[in-house]
Amino acid sequence: MKLLPGLPEVDVTLRRSARARRFSLRVSRLDGKVTLTLPGRARESEALAFLASHEGWLRDTLAAMPESRQSAIGFGTILPVEGRALRIEPAMGRAVRVAEGRLLVPGDQPGPKVAAFLKVLARDRLARASTRHAASAGRAYTRLTLRDTRSRWGSCTESGALMYSWRLVMAPPEVLDYVAAHEVAHLIEMNHSPAFWAVVTRLCPDWKRHRGWLRNQGQDLHRYRFGD
Repeated sequence: MKLLPGLPEVDVTLRRSARARRFSLRVSRLDGKVTLTLPGRARESEALAFLASHEGWLRDTLAAMPESRQSAIGFGTILPVEGRALRIEPAMGRAVRVAEGRLLVPGDQPGPKVAAFLKVLARDRLARASTRHAASAGRAYTRLTLRDTRSRWGSCTESGALMYSWRLVMAPPEVLDYVAAHEVAHLIEMNHSPAFWAVVTRLCPDWKRHRGWLRNQGQDLHRYRFGD
């Protein structure tokens, strides 16, 4: 971690990448995290000089970001589930269930139970989509994990392990499917070259529209705090 001096100081994470060919500066739209990526053999002093030369852009970008609107869910909260707006309501029984536009939750603390329900649903939907796209691509992934990541929706390692944000299950199903196609495409191309996007297009022809949804509305999926 490095600090960009000034008022205020800005925390910047330096990340070396063997695939990087130049310096790049990124600000997460979800949490404002700043990451400076540099080629594997680049000198840190060169990276810091690059950072200093882009200080104006960086501070303008951070200043333009909206304040966090995260809030705890409770009974009466309208929550998106697979793109549908469901009202959380109390119910008898032991299991969370969907019925007639409502998300019925037993007990008096809905947050953790709703989070657990969403994670199970997310694993099912993402495993199905990933397996389908992997079969179409003629590749296999090694494992699938879920996290509550704020800086990325998914990732794929060199060993073929897929990781996804479980909050994707709140998005429309076709958006979740696009993210699965995107990560499975990395099983073939570990980059974002034209060849990679050709694979994505074959797996998910309408990917541009779904990527646009994530860019414009994806941050709203992080508004909800489940207390888990």
